[in-house]
Amino acid sequence: MQYRRLGKSSLIVSAMGLGCMGMSQSYGTPDDQESIATIHHAIDRGITMLDTADMYGIGANEELVGKAIAKRRNEVILATKFGNVRAPDGRFLGVSGRPEYVQSACEASLSRLKISIIDLYYQHRVDADVPIEETVGAMSRLIEQGKVRYLGLSEAGPQTIRRAHATHPITAVQSEMSLWTRDMEVEVLPVCEELGIGFVPYSPLGRGILTGQVKKNEFASTDFRRMSPRFQGENFQKNLELVSRVEKMASEKRCTSAQLALAWVLAKGESLVPIPGTKRRKYLDENIAALDIALSASDLARLNEIAPRGVAAGTRYPEEHMSRLGI
Repeated sequence: MQYRRLGKSSLIVSAMGLGCMGMSQSYGTPDDQESIATIHHAIDRGITMLDTADMYGIGANEELVGKAIAKRRNEVILATKFGNVRAPDGRFLGVSGRPEYVQSACEASLSRLKISIIDLYYQHRVDADVPIEETVGAMSRLIEQGKVRYLGLSEAGPQTIRRAHATHPITAVQSEMSLWTRDMEVEVLPVCEELGIGFVPYSPLGRGILTGQVKKNEFASTDFRRMSPRFQGENFQKNLELVSRVEKMASEKRCTSAQLALAWVLAKGESLVPIPGTKRRKYLDENIAALDIALSASDLARLNEIAPRGVAAGTRYPEEHMSRLGI
């Protein structure tokens, strides 16, 4: 396994992490036994960063991850998030960055995870009604209390990142980034580099489409992609054309399209740590193999032609979800 430092912080993690959301929601039927086996296998392979959130599975994902690492806590860097508030039945209730909510959400996550300290604690979505200074101030008090080690933001814009970092050092910013989602290269990545903040790309495989395994819009009723504009109608067909071009290049390089897509993300900077999600050990091994793929300057130039910024047809989320992003 290769390792990377998140920005200028003292936090060193595996060059690739494991996103755990899909083990409990959004992508088909959960399989807790295989998911736990996958987490154990990830640790065995040298992956140290595991990523979850309190809203995934309405707390079920934190409980699953906590169970998986119960006897291996010292081998992992555990990241979780707060801010998206959901009712017990799963209904979205809004975003909260209120200081009192920060405290209660952290304590609830610690309880579900059955741990005493969270390594990396993200604000999942920025609360437009609460100054970021107040939210990050409350997050910093969690560090003083010994409940959190490092702070992060998810889906935050450049000015929000600056204000947050001025309040307390931010270790990592997390946002969606892949060959078909390159928005972060324009402003967010440069700000992170300037301030010495690590960047954690989620969905680096384009929610599965860049694996080349998704050819039809035939998803389970609980699968997020049924609602995603990028997987609908003409958008989906246009996006499959992008995938075919990636597959062609991957074939020439004798790797899978997923590995090529991950290698591209890894090549974007030494402070980037992608967290591809999977609940299957065989796909985990395939993803890890991307660390051994070296892309030349000509390879990167060709991928820029294949997948220029804005290439994806359709927005990342349905319209009502896009309004929650702080970008």
